[in-house]
Amino acid sequence: MSLPSLPLFHRLAGQPVVVLGHGEAAEAKRRLVVRAGGKVIEDLAEGIDIGARLAFIAHEDEGACQADAIRARGAGLLVNVVDKPALCDFTTPSIIDRAPVIIAVGTGGASAGLAKALRLRLERLLPQGLGALAEALYAARGAMRSRWPTAPERRRALDAALEEGGALDPLRGGDAAAVAGWLARGADGASGRFTITLRSADPDDLTLREARLLGQADAVVAGPQVPAAVLARVRADAARLVPGMPEPEAGIVVVIEAGPTETSSLRA
Repeated sequence: MSLPSLPLFHRLAGQPVVVLGHGEAAEAKRRLVVRAGGKVIEDLAEGIDIGARLAFIAHEDEGACQADAIRARGAGLLVNVVDKPALCDFTTPSIIDRAPVIIAVGTGGASAGLAKALRLRLERLLPQGLGALAEALYAARGAMRSRWPTAPERRRALDAALEEGGALDPLRGGDAAAVAGWLARGADGASGRFTITLRSADPDDLTLREARLLGQADAVVAGPQVPAAVLARVRADAARLVPGMPEPEAGIVVVIEAGPTETSSLRA
């Protein structure tokens, strides 16, 4: 399955960003650039001269939007034309700020209202202290390397701690004390070989445990009959194997079988 766009986080601190136009839409983009630490440039030629890489265009006249979009893109800038997805190189998501944790909800320009509604729903779920947990984990990197020497060991231990009900469940909040307590207990992550027999081609039919295993797997074994929609739920950097290939001796290995359409099972 292909993504309609690739979500990226762009560092703007101290960088020039072109914002063209008047009215509330243009002002909203100026506020967004300033909030991210960027320097607003309101003249396209000046922005090109000083090496701007992004341009927001919010003219009320569509012809002016198209003309400036062509000029900016021709000069190598990535362009966002407000409310005109077809003219955009990138779109701006609805943002949940739990710095340094930032969650972006986007629809590729299809519906800003839907993105906002999802953001508001998620805002109620995420504790304000989520940023403190992220900072505590960053500060504990050295201690984690000492406790779990290899990257797979660290990832599995952290996956277990951060899952629902885990020692560092992010929806319960957490801080440096919680991270220190988790390190002191030194719980290792899960490992083993698991087989998922699909009930259907719809990934929504996966159980919570099956979905969690796909997101945590070190390696996934799947034949060509396994639907792409299910494989899209697999951890991005997990090894992708076909049946018969050598499997890792450690970590989580998940075998996906396209079984009967009416049944599903998970075997360890």
